[in-house]
Amino acid sequence: MALHKKLDALMALEPDVAVVCECAEPERLRQRSGTRALPGNPVWIGSNPNKGLAIFAFNGYRASLQDIYDPRFTLIAPVRIEGRNPFNLLAVWALNFKAGTRRKAYPGPVRAAIAKYTDFLSHERTFVAGDFNNNVIWDKPGNLMNFETTLSDLDSKGLVSAYHARSGEAPGEESTPTHYWRDRKKDRNTYHIDYVFVPRHLLPRTRGPWVGSYEDWCGSDLSDHVPLTIDVAF
Repeated sequence: MALHKKLDALMALEPDVAVVCECAEPERLRQRSGTRALPGNPVWIGSNPNKGLAIFAFNGYRASLQDIYDPRFTLIAPVRIEGRNPFNLLAVWALNFKAGTRRKAYPGPVRAAIAKYTDFLSHERTFVAGDFNNNVIWDKPGNLMNFETTLSDLDSKGLVSAYHARSGEAPGEESTPTHYWRDRKKDRNTYHIDYVFVPRHLLPRTRGPWVGSYEDWCGSDLSDHVPLTIDVAF
């Protein structure tokens, strides 16, 4: 939250496209940012104007929410990125639990969105990125929301986690967390729950991913998450 206080840190990453969770809707963000310029026309979805999902495009890129967007899949946005190297992006902030839902009986919004947006995901340049709020460490036999099943769903679309493909680490055995939960301490509750999935055929052209440091983001009280970034040479 409070992206207006973190714009310098975001811009220091020099992104072409950024997926930002817990972000205020654009007009509120502009008001809070004062004279600080924001990229034009970001995509934003959400029901809480102070806390939604935003997709920002920079360096001549443009983001547009596609007509196929289905608001039943909470805070998951099919976005077309136009520019010198256009691509599809499924941006994710997975609020996996609502009142009355259980991991065993509920597949979760991400799996539902993958099934809904099959044609969108079939484009040869499609990426899926964001906060999935999930990891195989929480999987239980028979649960429909198991992250291993989500990984399998994405693999069937030709999409693989850049972090795991590059690090060689197995899901659930990540050595570098992306989330420092609750007290934001480096040696306390830490999890790897943020991911970028890339087309398998583009892995040889992908550099990174780079995971932000605890000191720069959590230790400095910017966020309880650190950024996960990649660079793709199309």
